[in-house]
Amino acid sequence: MDADREKAGSGGIGSRRGSVSLELIGSLPIILLAVLVAAQIAIAGAALWSAGVAARAGARAVLTGNSPRGAAEHALPSVLQGGLKVSQEDGVKVGVRVPGLLPGFPETHVYGSSSLGDG
Repeated sequence: MDADREKAGSGGIGSRRGSVSLELIGSLPIILLAVLVAAQIAIAGAALWSAGVAARAGARAVLTGNSPRGAAEHALPSVLQGGLKVSQEDGVKVGVRVPGLLPGFPETHVYGSSSLGDG
């Protein structure tokens, strides 16, 4: 009879062994989604920072008499150059498209501006 109790306690019907594994497998999609959302936010932050750098480069180009678009495009990483928007009203404003990690992510732009020399 002791052998029967050992079998029941080590993986029988009443055992809780494996329940932690099932809980982990059940929570993996939520964990993965949270990681993807955090990565998307980090990418948007990097795009915003890059737009600011490009706007400053464009403003410096205006001060030297050159086109701000070329300078802004040169200051951006190649992945952000696709949706570049540059305007020169009241300083230089640069908009870049945020690359999307998540499927169905709407097209989003972030903007940086600079008005060097307007002091």
